Amino acid sequence: MLKLFLWLRYLGKKKVVLLSIAAVALSCALLIVVASLFNGFIDAFERSAVDAIGDVVLAPPVKFEDYRELIERLEAIGTVEAATATLTTQGLLHLGKGNVRAVEIWGIEVQKRGRVTAFERSLLKGGGQTNKPQLAADSQPMEGGSTTLTTGYVGIGILAEPDEKTDEYDFNAVGREVGREAVLTTGAADGGQEGGQPFRRRTLRLVIADVVFTGVYELDSRIVYLPIEQLQEVLYHESGPVAGQIQIKLIPGCNEAAALARIREVWEAFASQHLGWEPHLILQTSIETARQMQSRYVAEFRKQMGILLLIFGAVSLSAVLLIFCIFYMIVETRRKDIAIVKSCGAGSGSVALLFVEFGGCVGIIGAAAGTVLGYFITKNINTVEEWIRVIFGLKLWKSSVYMLSRIPTEVDWQAVIWIALSAVAGAAIGAAVPAVSAAMTRPVNVLRYE
Repeated sequence: MLKLFLWLRYLGKKKVVLLSIAAVALSCALLIVVASLFNGFIDAFERSAVDAIGDVVLAPPVKFEDYRELIERLEAIGTVEAATATLTTQGLLHLGKGNVRAVEIWGIEVQKRGRVTAFERSLLKGGGQTNKPQLAADSQPMEGGSTTLTTGYVGIGILAEPDEKTDEYDFNAVGREVGREAVLTTGAADGGQEGGQPFRRRTLRLVIADVVFTGVYELDSRIVYLPIEQLQEVLYHESGPVAGQIQIKLIPGCNEAAALARIREVWEAFASQHLGWEPHLILQTSIETARQMQSRYVAEFRKQMGILLLIFGAVSLSAVLLIFCIFYMIVETRRKDIAIVKSCGAGSGSVALLFVEFGGCVGIIGAAAGTVLGYFITKNINTVEEWIRVIFGLKLWKSSVYMLSRIPTEVDWQAVIWIALSAVAGAAIGAAVPAVSAAMTRPVNVLRYE
């Protein structure tokens, strides 16, 4: 009870103690926000890759035929939920006079892609609808036979740029692009016909069936999606079904390492027996999870996060120094209280522990306040960023720079625990030296003049 009485007295009489609590709270909040935003960005970055290409990507060194047989074999594995094929190439999208965009063309299995990725949820008009999206997969030669009419999906960043101030798209204007015709130009090998050109241009009249908005600027600003059958017809006129990659969704909770090993076994058997490939081609096939494919970038992000936390952690040591100064001042001005406590029978160790525990109490209060403040800022960081834009005219977050359209708002509770514990320990350490000074107080010398 005596400890509690003294603590409450110091908190009430010594307003400067509140300054140490505020310093601990602000330091905690700063570190929590930095750790949460970095880890949230990393998680969103990895999750966006999974949403775009699935859990696992099987990428041979060259394109291969009869991918449907491979997909059937893969889906027979207990750890594979679904698989779909993709075929990619480069092209130019002509949206109007003087408006030509270099794009990457993805041939996709429209009906199966939604089982492997978050493609359906990213559609501006069709996202969330119960009816599956439909694209025309049959080529329709136009006049002269060199131009084909098809339908496809176009990334939102190809059709429009986000507002320079708000970094948001005008969705109403973009929605009016659905149904519009554009011209898509790409190239294809001649197929080795005698007297033919080694490379020829192919032109498609593209009807925009829907707009894709994934929230990842790099994808939204460069990809056009066509039915894979249509792109096969354009690129490999005389070939059978051709694919460049197989994208795979795993059963939730399965062992990824075991699943990858089983997928490689199926691929090696298929490539060797069905395709007749040489061993060197089979071994060059990359089979990785989407997260493994992003690991190099994630490692750099985590390195930058560690450096930033180290810098802010060093700055936060000023809170420990502040607690030291405040507690030393309390000890020097409250020698009479300490002498009375020791006169009542308290030992030097008990007196020292009283101040160390008081420092820990200050750390607990500050860490709790900092956790609440850090949680509030992290959850409302997009609103805070918008206020800064409105008040100061400064746009801190741009999707074209940071890839994602919104700042992640997930709180990293594991980091919160370590930061809070470090704050409490730091506050106790800051009070340790003044506590030793208090323990060395001699009641006789103090009370002699009272």
